[in-house]
Amino acid sequence: MPRVVTLPPEIEDHRDHHWRREGSRLVQTAADAERFVEEVGMAACLTDARRPGPSLYVAVCGRRDAVLPRNVQTDHEASHAWVLKDEVIARGRVYYAKLARGKAMFLAPRLVPHFNAVWGVRRADEASRLSPAARQILKVLRREWEMASADLRSDAGIADRAAFTRAMDELQAAMLMVPCAVYYQPKFTYIWTLAIARFPDQLRKRVNLAVARKEIARAFLAGAGLTVPGELARVSGLTRPEAGLGNRALVAEGSAVMEGPGRYRWKGAEGC
Repeated sequence: MPRVVTLPPEIEDHRDHHWRREGSRLVQTAADAERFVEEVGMAACLTDARRPGPSLYVAVCGRRDAVLPRNVQTDHEASHAWVLKDEVIARGRVYYAKLARGKAMFLAPRLVPHFNAVWGVRRADEASRLSPAARQILKVLRREWEMASADLRSDAGIADRAAFTRAMDELQAAMLMVPCAVYYQPKFTYIWTLAIARFPDQLRKRVNLAVARKEIARAFLAGAGLTVPGELARVSGLTRPEAGLGNRALVAEGSAVMEGPGRYRWKGAEGC
């Protein structure tokens, strides 16, 4: 079982405000959700208080102790967060996909170039870095531009459902494909498109890897107030060494202070 880390009260208050874990700032509409993502930079969708980092579900609940019930289908807050997720996907103003380590995440457009610098796959590298199934799906999507899951699987000629799912996750993690709509009638399906079709400027921007790690660390630490060992890595998908490099870069520029091994405090947080 993971070790429970007790944070100083002023840091919990800082997170309550920035991660919208308080009733006065809870997320109620798709526009609220977009502003929330813009503020925090990156956020999970349906994680709760048991997982680190900002979460749309927790922001919908507006409390720091929000825990998903066993039956989410009948829970009003979980259902509302799911509906908002669908609306945000359709509006296309913030980035949403399964990214590193299969984490479904929202990204503010300003962070897209930085995540792409770490995890993105350039066209010249696709043959060496993508699986044959992923390359076949990508070939079909580049021809058709937008497709439903079943049609994409059929046209790509991938009979095995599990292999298709793995390839779709692979393309999302490589920041090459994103969902652009969700339909429930006549049956549930996602509509997919090329990531660069929705965020062309951000995905064409070239960013130095060291700068990318620092900006990902900045986005998290500014909202968290303080990060403890492994927390940035779990939230962002960076490895622990990469997260450490990002945090130490913030210390070097004077935006944060190091309180101990793996423990960094944002200078704007109370008590620093």
